[in-house]
Amino acid sequence: MFSARLASLFVLVVGLVVVPGAGAGAGAQNGTGGPPSATLRLVADGLTSPVTLVPANDRSGRLFIVDQAGTIRILRPNGTLAPEPFLDLRDRLVELMPDFDERGVLGLAFHPRFADNGRLFVYYSAPLRPEAPDGSNVTSRISEFRVSAADPNRVDPDSERVLLEVDKPQFNHNGGTILFGPQDGYLYISIGDGGGANDIGLGHVDDWFADNAGGNGQDTTQNLMGDILRIDVDRADASRPYGIPRDNPFVGEEGLDEIYAYGFRNPYRMSFDMGGRHALLVGDEGQNGFEEVDIVTRGGNFGWNVKEGTHCFDAENPRVPPATCPSTDPEGDRLIDPVVEYPNAARADGLGVAVIGGHVYRGDDLPRFRGRYIFGDFSRSFDRPDGILFVATPRSTGLWDMRELRVRNSPDGRLGRFVLGFGQDRGGEIYVLTTDNAGPTGTTGKVFRLS
Repeated sequence: MFSARLASLFVLVVGLVVVPGAGAGAGAQNGTGGPPSATLRLVADGLTSPVTLVPANDRSGRLFIVDQAGTIRILRPNGTLAPEPFLDLRDRLVELMPDFDERGVLGLAFHPRFADNGRLFVYYSAPLRPEAPDGSNVTSRISEFRVSAADPNRVDPDSERVLLEVDKPQFNHNGGTILFGPQDGYLYISIGDGGGANDIGLGHVDDWFADNAGGNGQDTTQNLMGDILRIDVDRADASRPYGIPRDNPFVGEEGLDEIYAYGFRNPYRMSFDMGGRHALLVGDEGQNGFEEVDIVTRGGNFGWNVKEGTHCFDAENPRVPPATCPSTDPEGDRLIDPVVEYPNAARADGLGVAVIGGHVYRGDDLPRFRGRYIFGDFSRSFDRPDGILFVATPRSTGLWDMRELRVRNSPDGRLGRFVLGFGQDRGGEIYVLTTDNAGPTGTTGKVFRLS
């Protein structure tokens, strides 16, 4: 998520319910004449920093909760947490900072044929590998594991096979989501732009947009940061333990073969729509102006750091969008605008400090939200837990209609917790993962189901 070192840039903004620029129709969305709302039902607690919830690709009914602090826990069909972790990676993690950290165990994906082969994949933050550039902070690692042959509720810790490692200059902007494409069966990976503000300093490379002194988002040749990657885990090439899909956009072209889309700052949480055309939606965190949600397309350039959301960006004066900037890159490819945008708390009209990508609702508990995108923001400030839930309604053109999603069973309609992530079960129901602590410490982590 967003660096705690930048927290001083933000101001506390309270009392905002309707997002500026949103159209009419909140009552129609909710079916009650008031703002959209839902009930939060607690399904798990006693965690530290739960960041995502993933269903198993089998008939067990188990849900798997990824805790940033180092473990993956099983939420059993009877609604109880298994006492022992499914996977414990605490001894393989970089040492986490208790006050605030964006590193840790960040992603989990089950192979499409998990029920038969027991293969799963994990994204976590490892200590720097020996070959990392001097001054780097962390090595982001994507590894394959296998379930224990003796116990389906435990991973064999000795089965780890490292697939991909990316050395990062800063502790923040890790991305961290991994998931399989529902139609192609390939593994998609979100990687942040390296960290820090304004894309300057160690680990940020020169790119084509000289006005902003370079940055990894617009680079496709020197590293994999600021990108969505796509790889084939069912085959290996001569030079790497995975294959490259033949239709990845830079195969046979100048650019790194793993890249599927680029131009991101910190694509922390992303998801495929379970229905419709299975769109891939990603929440990309902004800096001093705007948070955004993008629909990812193959080969798409999503603008950072030439643009922040739909607005031009100036690294030398990041609070004031320039009047003009390029709308295409040197190859003539359009810089793709988001489908959702809102001002962040660095602005006087801001709503929150960091967008947390969610899911398109496809369940039965909340039929009025079916086909709408439910997501959130970490908090209105770093000073206290005050996360926000949102619901966005797709439009054929332009930005989607976006509303705050109120909490029915809260006295003031607010969440009152930091939002760390979302999850979705195989029935399309959505879960909200929260904590009361800004950093990965304590046992205030909770998982709620929307109903």
